[in-house]
Amino acid sequence: MTGSFGELGSLLKQAQEMQRALDKVRAEMKNRTVEGSAGGGAVRVQVSGDRQVSKLEISEEFLKSATKAELEEMVLLALRDGTTKAARMAEEALGKVTGGINLPGLF
Repeated sequence: MTGSFGELGSLLKQAQEMQRALDKVRAEMKNRTVEGSAGGGAVRVQVSGDRQVSKLEISEEFLKSATKAELEEMVLLALRDGTTKAARMAEEALGKVTGGINLPGLF
């Protein structure tokens, strides 16, 4: 009977260690950034690993020549690119902690 309680205690300890590791990765993701771009770099965004957009840059040349619709499209494309890269970065970091198991709701 004590064996199963020991196994449960060990399992709980492992879960707590994984939770601490996940918390550490989440904190690290806030400080890591990726760049998304569109239009050959005409529009660039900086996105953190927790998917917060921190910077948007639009080249002067593109701004002078683009229509409103083109500008809106390029901003959306750059945001999609940046958030996709940020999600991939976070998934890779979390995968190292979880052993590749997909746990929904981590970010």
